[in-house]
Amino acid sequence: MPPSAPADAIDWRPCASLAVLRRRAEIAGAVRAYFAAAGVLEVHTPVMMPWASCDPALNNFRADPADAGSGPGGYLQTSPEFAMKRMLAAGSGDIYQLGPAFRAEEAGRHHLAEFTLLEWYRLGFNQHDLMDDVESLVRLVLPGVKCDRRSYAEIFAARYGLDPHTAELSVLGRCAREAGLELGALQSDRTALLDGLFADSLLRDAAPGQALFVYNFPREQAAYARINDGVAERFELIIGGLEIANGYCELTDGAEQAERMRAENARRAVLGRPQIDLDPCLLAALTAGLPACAGVALGFDRLVMLATGESSISRVTAFA
Repeated sequence: MPPSAPADAIDWRPCASLAVLRRRAEIAGAVRAYFAAAGVLEVHTPVMMPWASCDPALNNFRADPADAGSGPGGYLQTSPEFAMKRMLAAGSGDIYQLGPAFRAEEAGRHHLAEFTLLEWYRLGFNQHDLMDDVESLVRLVLPGVKCDRRSYAEIFAARYGLDPHTAELSVLGRCAREAGLELGALQSDRTALLDGLFADSLLRDAAPGQALFVYNFPREQAAYARINDGVAERFELIIGGLEIANGYCELTDGAEQAERMRAENARRAVLGRPQIDLDPCLLAALTAGLPACAGVALGFDRLVMLATGESSISRVTAFA
């Protein structure tokens, strides 16, 4: 065993200042007060579950016990979504959760393997109702923010002069080449082209503090959002080029959910990522009856980062 480093050579101190940690606690308190006033129940679901996310954009952490006799292990959750939907199907009513989530991705200014996610669900809401809700909460933390709203189609029409819902693959490919996007083996993949062009139009050159809801995504980017009139009832909130929240009018059909998860696994195979077993408890809950609702996941650390003027997520967490 190598010798231990001298105590004075180890950087053991918190990453965030005490002033930032106090502000973080104030923001968490404001969030809880907001939902308490709205009658939304705070819940806590396990951070380790037997099933993982099939989302091809996410890498899951596998949690295996050191002692083989300790149990089967599981996965650290990328989001509490599946567990919360089981609660909704069981009659919980409106719920929210503020807690840790885990994604195995490269660390950076806006990413940590363990981060704090604020996720909530409102029964009977459509995506515009939920955007109102998100904006009201964000204004508690960023009082001067004014969130504009534009459809995905409006963004693409203004930037590229095309309709993203109907544009031919060749047209999207040409736009990607003109934008200098490097997509490698995915250069003929419609979803990858849309993702790349969306990022090019919104996430690179946004003005600091500019807040924008983008809604009505192409069906290829529906994830688990309901599709209506050919578009996914989904939105993102982007502030200063940084994605803050991602919301859906939730898919409630168990058979359609299973079909989408199988399609995600097929895409994972193309990307060389492991296949993920479908969560049978989620599918059973949707089959039993998920009420019509809209849900959103908001990056709490990113919101604190904007509120404190810090330049990286590691500066607003105790230990990165």
